[in-house]
Amino acid sequence: MATLNYFPCTATLSHPPSRPTFPKPPSHRLQISSSIPEKKNTDIETNSNSQPKVDRRNMLLGLGSGGLYGAANLVINPRDSSATPIQAPVLDSCGVATNLNNNKELDINCCPPTTDRIVDYRVPPVFQMKMRPSAHRVSPEYIFKYNMAIDRMKRLPKDDPRNFFQQANIHCAYCNGAYKQQEGQDGPDPSKFLQVHNSWLFFPFHRWYLYFYERILGKLINDPTFALPFWNWDNPKGMTIPPMFLDERSALYDKKRNKDSMPPAVVDLGLTDIKDPLQLVTNNLTIMYSEMIRGNADVYGFMGKAYRQGDAPNQGPGSVERGSHTCVHWWVGDPNQPTREDLGNFYSAGRDPLFYCHHANVDRMWTLWQYFIPSNKVPDKRITDPDFLNASFLFYDENAQLVRVTVQDCLDNLRMGYEFERIDLPWLDYRPPAQTVGARVRRANTKSAQPNTVFPLKLDQIVRVLVQKTKKGKADEVLVLEDMEVDTSKLLKFDVFVNDEDDNVFELDKAAYLGTYAQLPHKSGTNSTVKTSISLKLTDLYKDMDNIDDDETVLVTLVPRNQGGGVTIGNIKIIEAPPPANKPAA
Repeated sequence: MATLNYFPCTATLSHPPSRPTFPKPPSHRLQISSSIPEKKNTDIETNSNSQPKVDRRNMLLGLGSGGLYGAANLVINPRDSSATPIQAPVLDSCGVATNLNNNKELDINCCPPTTDRIVDYRVPPVFQMKMRPSAHRVSPEYIFKYNMAIDRMKRLPKDDPRNFFQQANIHCAYCNGAYKQQEGQDGPDPSKFLQVHNSWLFFPFHRWYLYFYERILGKLINDPTFALPFWNWDNPKGMTIPPMFLDERSALYDKKRNKDSMPPAVVDLGLTDIKDPLQLVTNNLTIMYSEMIRGNADVYGFMGKAYRQGDAPNQGPGSVERGSHTCVHWWVGDPNQPTREDLGNFYSAGRDPLFYCHHANVDRMWTLWQYFIPSNKVPDKRITDPDFLNASFLFYDENAQLVRVTVQDCLDNLRMGYEFERIDLPWLDYRPPAQTVGARVRRANTKSAQPNTVFPLKLDQIVRVLVQKTKKGKADEVLVLEDMEVDTSKLLKFDVFVNDEDDNVFELDKAAYLGTYAQLPHKSGTNSTVKTSISLKLTDLYKDMDNIDDDETVLVTLVPRNQGGGVTIGNIKIIEAPPPANKPAA
């Protein structure tokens, strides 16, 4: 299975301050349109969807009065919102965050400094586009500058919200139960934790988080064009920890990392625990193809499910969050630490500078998916629900000013003033070879393999079950694992295969591999057990399998990995693929 045979090259592109022209994948035409809704505000004129025409005199005046770091783009009046979006937390109601892992509890104070003045943030005009570089391709000069910026951040006073550890605490507070959801005008709802993971808030929250982190670093070295690097673990040349993070004398170093994951170890995006580097690379490329293209039935399959005020956390993570994102966290975290600190746990992840490099690539995945993955693969990539667009967060900016931001203002990275260095995308067409099926399915066609005799089940061993298709032939169908009870105090990881011929669960580079579910330990409510579900698109898998048209059932194999006993699956079924989430724009 482990063969490398497709590494397409990208053209050398210029980088004007407009939507980038990504390389065109074979036999597809991209249809790129803005998905940013127009906002109304009587106090300030908002930016248009295109970049503004810059008058050179105005640019000089702007730089002279603060420029990219000026406060002129902030307004204090709150904007209109819909009825039930997740609202920014009240900082002075921040409580003790709880880290859960293996039924051990550790109380942590990760609350930020408080202030009475909050301003609504407006993304400033872009005069010069920042270029986020690939971490494996940066120059010594860049490494020197990055190290100096992190060092200065660490030297800031402890009560400065821009201090390195205060910035790390942002992830702790938003992700481990320090904040409660806001309940209208009545303040925090003590029964509902605020959790930015495992829902449609995952990508927007982390984009804003890195945006301000990057601006703080630029301010500290007096370089407003400074851009964070991204760890391109989706490319074979970047599938090891970037060298700049390995020097023990550097501010970029963190001692709480897995020693077995140091270079030349290849990152294991599937947590299969195999050691063959060639097989790891092919597994990783297959995982990326599945997460980005093959496995998503609609926009929520990639972004995560809806999460509104009053909802319990863990509504359902998107494909990247529950896959490569989580596995990189765990792979780097130190297994000798009590709770896999630093990167292996939400509360401590931001203490490792590598966290921000990792999440820069996660953010890049969102950008690539929005504007590069062909529209015929995922017809509708927009979420126009006002409860998504008006969800809000609080961050301290580069001037230590507390600002409120909304999801709708971060949908386009170019409007936020940064883009990514172009590198090859070998996973783009890393489609698995065709597979013959039938014999194994017929052998498994027994009464004991029917869903009604198997579920609900605790997934503590490999399980195979026959699942009824909606109809014969190659249909647009989705495999749904529903009523999943997951223990959020554990690392959880299981993979899903369909009509697997050889039962080699360590090789993922085959047509039978459908997708995965993974989570890091985190606080999600008053107890550690929550309900969630995932949906995996079957359409392309059917196309990659011969002799499946006339089958009325498919054989689904569930493979638990690591702490697999923390998942109970209520039911599994196949349904017709849902219609697009939004109507096409007029």
